[in-house]
Amino acid sequence: MEEDAATAPPENRTGPRAVLADDERLMREQLRARLAEVWPELQIVAEAKNGIEAVALVDEHRPDIVFLDIRMPGLTGVDAARRIAQLPPRPEREGDDDDDLPEIVFITAYDQYAVEAFEQGVVDYVLKPAERERLQLTVERLRRRLDARRRGEAPEPASAVPLQQLLHQLSARMNPAAAPQYMKWIQANVGQTIQMIPVDEVLFFVSDEKYTRVQTAQVEALIRKPIKELVDELDPQQFWQIHRSTLVNVNAIASITRDFRGRQIVAVKGHPEKLEVSRSYTGLFKGM
Repeated sequence: MEEDAATAPPENRTGPRAVLADDERLMREQLRARLAEVWPELQIVAEAKNGIEAVALVDEHRPDIVFLDIRMPGLTGVDAARRIAQLPPRPEREGDDDDDLPEIVFITAYDQYAVEAFEQGVVDYVLKPAERERLQLTVERLRRRLDARRRGEAPEPASAVPLQQLLHQLSARMNPAAAPQYMKWIQANVGQTIQMIPVDEVLFFVSDEKYTRVQTAQVEALIRKPIKELVDELDPQQFWQIHRSTLVNVNAIASITRDFRGRQIVAVKGHPEKLEVSRSYTGLFKGM
């Protein structure tokens, strides 16, 4: 009989915490055993048999790392990663940007789907069956990224490709017949009227708990659509996510500077508002 999705966290350990997701029980057991060899301090706080369970368990436990089988029932690992990247912040971290998002590691027998992600440095991958030597490289890489987070620095190596854009690319490779059709118009409330706003005219989107503000050079409008949905409906090469609550039109970026805290700030063409870049996305603007 298949074991339960969640496992009890190890006791008396203070190392990083991880969720492991694979639809094959033997693969989970093998990876768990290998991780115990190369990273004894790591806590596997929960396990999932499919992508839907994986998202729920990450939301519940908020681990430092999530290992995702790239092909799982319910949701693929790539689609699960996209949902995980859009999880709301923990209540105690509200307003503290998105630095509680976990590091992503794909578990795959399909090398070609993960090589680009690995080379870009946004996510890592482990080939099935997990070999000690290759897993050790992944662990060393994860240690460096987690250490950088603790120091309040951008993880290295920083990537010039946004995470969501990279996940879109991987998803398209896995499902080439399902080419996405990106949104061309936004139907939004402007005062007492509804306007059709061309997506190309939007400078940026900023969300709060209920609404998303659509900002053009001339119009400020509101829509009832969260950023996590817009991310999937907009062309990721045109709209970059720079914060959990912010998408910016790349063509509208005028400059990037740093504030007194060292955070990157985006200036937008045709609008005085400045947009903060959270640490998880600082790799978008290399050299800053």
